[in-house]
Amino acid sequence: MRNFSPLLLFSLLVAALAALPVASVGLNLLAGGTGDTWSHLVQTVLGDYVLNSLLLCLGVTLGTALLGVSTAWLTAMHEFPGRRVFEWALVLPMAVPAYVMAYLYTDLLQFVGPVQTWLRDTFDWTRADYWFPDVRTLGGAVGMFVFVLYPYVYLLARNAFLERASGMLEAARTLGVGPWPAFFRISLPLARPAIAAGVALALMETLADYGTVAYFGVDTFTTGIYRAWFSLGDRTAAAQLSAVLLGFVILLVLLERSSRGRARYHNTTGRNRPMPGQRLHGAWALLAFLACLLPLFLGFLLPAGLLLRMALLEGDAQFGSRFLTLAGNSFTLAGLTAGLAVCLALLLAYGARLSKTILAQGLNRLVGLGYAVPGAVIAVGVLIPVTRLDTWLAGLWTEWFGSNPGLIFTGGIAALIYAYLVRFLAVALQTVDSSLGKITPSMDDAARSLGLGQAATLGRVHVPILRGSLFTAALLVFVDVMKELPATLVMRPFNFDTLATQTYTLASDERLAEASTAALAIVAVGLLPLIALSRQIANSRKK
Repeated sequence: MRNFSPLLLFSLLVAALAALPVASVGLNLLAGGTGDTWSHLVQTVLGDYVLNSLLLCLGVTLGTALLGVSTAWLTAMHEFPGRRVFEWALVLPMAVPAYVMAYLYTDLLQFVGPVQTWLRDTFDWTRADYWFPDVRTLGGAVGMFVFVLYPYVYLLARNAFLERASGMLEAARTLGVGPWPAFFRISLPLARPAIAAGVALALMETLADYGTVAYFGVDTFTTGIYRAWFSLGDRTAAAQLSAVLLGFVILLVLLERSSRGRARYHNTTGRNRPMPGQRLHGAWALLAFLACLLPLFLGFLLPAGLLLRMALLEGDAQFGSRFLTLAGNSFTLAGLTAGLAVCLALLLAYGARLSKTILAQGLNRLVGLGYAVPGAVIAVGVLIPVTRLDTWLAGLWTEWFGSNPGLIFTGGIAALIYAYLVRFLAVALQTVDSSLGKITPSMDDAARSLGLGQAATLGRVHVPILRGSLFTAALLVFVDVMKELPATLVMRPFNFDTLATQTYTLASDERLAEASTAALAIVAVGLLPLIALSRQIANSRKK
């Protein structure tokens, strides 16, 4: 019991609360009473849910891997015009939610949109004279996800190329190995775990999405959960669909790990200093420039430009007091969640530092699994037990005081913030834990020798050192909550809208100009952490 800390009990409580939604979903797998609904789903749309989800995953895997690896390799290992800008600017598409991208490209490419209108006016065509692809399809959804999510692969792959392969590449060059053989035989195998991790993150975001696939009419498990809950009114069927979707996410992680087999991807040389990038000239330099410009233009510059144009030129009837209310709701939810997440993450990380036991580390990992669970699954998993708690409390209150208090937790934002914490606490915990691990244990020993207890050491020693990391963690959680759509749609109180739900509602009604201001605000907030990340990337390799 020498390493016991009271914070270990706190970690156990937080881990239990974080696991409750997933356990609630899992317990409904064998629940009865949904025969008619389940048989209806099996006979009509369940096959489409499975097939579309698999095809989405396949398309996003290929697309994000291709764009992420190619741009990472070009910016990390080569010199060409614009490289210093591209190396940080290529992460900017992460600021644009996929559902916002879907609305913008639909408006741009539809029959009455500017692209097809320009083609008809320029070439004097009629509708029967040409064929134009429909963006509101499964392929269009894949494209939206690829251009928004490839930065996950880009960031991890670029870091792997810079840190792991330099020594081996230098040795390969001395042996006469050319650039392409060195890429496929050295750099790519070494970067494989990082690439797989980036793709896995992209796939988790794809399976968690609701706005894009719902707007494009692509039936997936997320749309099925929403339909079973609200259209069919069957919460158990929604929970069972959530369990199947959760199984998809777990399968992705297991497949990636099992695919490695006994292979190991270590850099066996200590010569790991940064290498000068290979300078490209002529056509190769132009191709590299265009290869980096294309995803940046389609994933950020064009969507941001379209949003700005709509907001400034076409006007927004929602702008004014209504917009301020929406922004206030969004900032309230994001601010409260970010503050609670940072406090919880700090206590969890510090508890693991004090305890130094496998149990403490395991509890923190259990808390961290919430980020892999789609928002719709967490929403269903939270609503089932919290609704029962509300019903029990209301009955108890009525028995004691003779009045009905209504819904205590689900009638306000408490349950919604709980769902956000389950999903995004991992973001804050990873940031705080990595920074806390860099503080030498000798500082704790010095604080104890001066008579400081555990709480005083945390408040007077660690918190001042971690101030920057705590702010970063809060900012990351804040942005994630601002963009979150599925959980907010399912769990928001009556007549309580946010910027994300308003954007979705207006865009679904084909009122994109009115949704432009709310969408632009979401993108602008999403740029804040990316600016800091971009500065870090720009300084990561000094010339």
